[in-house]
Amino acid sequence: MRITAIQLPYFLPLFLFLVSGFSLAQEGEFVSATVIDQSTGEPVIFASVLLKGKARGVITNLDGGFRLPARYREEGFTIQISSMGYQKKEVPLLKLSLTSLNTISLNPGVLELTEAVVSAKKKREPTARQIIRRAIVNILQNYPTSNFTTKGYYRDYQLDSLGYLNLNEALLEVFDAGFDEIDSATTKTRIYDYVQNKDFRRDTLADDLYNYMNGRKTIDKAYLKAYGGNEFTILRVHDAIRNYRLNSFDFINNMTKGDILKNHSFKKLEETYFDEENLYTIQIRRTEPGFKTRGTIYIAKKDYAIHKLQYAVYDRSKKNLDPFLQQQGIKGQLVFQVTTEYKRGVQDKMFLNYISFHNTFRLAKPPKFVVRYLTVLPERSAFVLHFNNRLASRSGTDISDSGFWYKFKYKDKEIKFQNTRIILDSTVYLYPKMAARPLNNMMRELVTMNRKNMDVGRVLKFSVGGLLDIDGNALNTWEYKDYNQFREYFVQELENHPQKPVDSLLMDKYAPIFEKQPMYRPDNFDEYWMNTPLQKSQ
Repeated sequence: MRITAIQLPYFLPLFLFLVSGFSLAQEGEFVSATVIDQSTGEPVIFASVLLKGKARGVITNLDGGFRLPARYREEGFTIQISSMGYQKKEVPLLKLSLTSLNTISLNPGVLELTEAVVSAKKKREPTARQIIRRAIVNILQNYPTSNFTTKGYYRDYQLDSLGYLNLNEALLEVFDAGFDEIDSATTKTRIYDYVQNKDFRRDTLADDLYNYMNGRKTIDKAYLKAYGGNEFTILRVHDAIRNYRLNSFDFINNMTKGDILKNHSFKKLEETYFDEENLYTIQIRRTEPGFKTRGTIYIAKKDYAIHKLQYAVYDRSKKNLDPFLQQQGIKGQLVFQVTTEYKRGVQDKMFLNYISFHNTFRLAKPPKFVVRYLTVLPERSAFVLHFNNRLASRSGTDISDSGFWYKFKYKDKEIKFQNTRIILDSTVYLYPKMAARPLNNMMRELVTMNRKNMDVGRVLKFSVGGLLDIDGNALNTWEYKDYNQFREYFVQELENHPQKPVDSLLMDKYAPIFEKQPMYRPDNFDEYWMNTPLQKSQ
């Protein structure tokens, strides 16, 4: 008689395609290019690429890449490329190829200092702390307090050593009532388009919500609220400038309460500029047991408007093993990083240019080699373990001394065994070392419970380990892999004083963007596009 007493889940491995090289998606429909530093050859990340005379454009990706619809090339447009610390550059699109990846280089900028004026009394320069304090006080003066709309490209994705995966993209219209209103309470969003990009790898396990209960997907040393799974809402709450009156993220917290000033030390660095405007450059630091915080804030000299805030927290207890972060000179393991950039717009006010929220997370992947089920063989007085793959050890051998370990308890009393033996390369027989009567009684009770569909696990508990399958996978061993998660929004167009949307086609900010959300298509929908990253080709 063969009775199945305990059934364990069987996990199938996830197969991903290896990739190499680059491919141009939808060749001929877009002009694709990468922006690099003329001196170093390194990509210029998050540079603004603007269609001259049209006030519409994109932001470069992590590899410096961007793409524009080919129709703008045919219409003879010129692009203006600018980035903090670089000289602005104009490039006619007709000079760029439609069939190959173009490369555009930017020259590092040279800061032009204004002529010094000799006077009897020299004006004292403010300290780094004074500059940040004035910038916070001047937020309502420097940022819009009336209705405005940003229209742009949103994406969330993960990154591993092979490149992008789980790429989700959207075109959004974000209605903002102004900085004197609470963002989470008053901002409304409409979705023009949304796609889960199937041209890139998909990993359903990595794409799940964070789960701190079972530990399957977590951010080590940090907690991230899910907001119903809406990644765009998660991104918005991490704009510390827009949410300056609220807690945004540690250790910036609430700017109006002076948390950024209380929690950090500051140092003035060499001044830089953006769009020909002189900016203070201030380094932000915080070091404590277990954590290191590094950041940079760029503030206009003329009115103390915050142009850019870069902020990152690192786990000092862990060495960074991620090649992506090693290339950036990061030694500790990244916990999270937020980069927010604003630029001048209507009436010289500061409007969002882009925001990027980057965090690492650890994914616990189920074992590839597991026990499929346990059977009881009363006629042979044995338990039989059935595995989902062939064992590395050969059939017929006793594996008592091979590192194989097992613990069985029957009614909370440990069971001793006299030997173990492999049969048919994928099963292990275990023979209890018990007197005949108690052994027969135990076997009979287990068979009876199974026949009556009773929970056998109440009286028989076991755990095993120390075996390898023929592929080298360790029994019941979870695999842990670190990923980089990104959420990003890049503004393509700004509209000042728009009508407040009153229709019902608004995004539910507490539900995933791609699940049963309404779509709104404006008449000029074709004028917006997704700046899909260049992917590696198979």
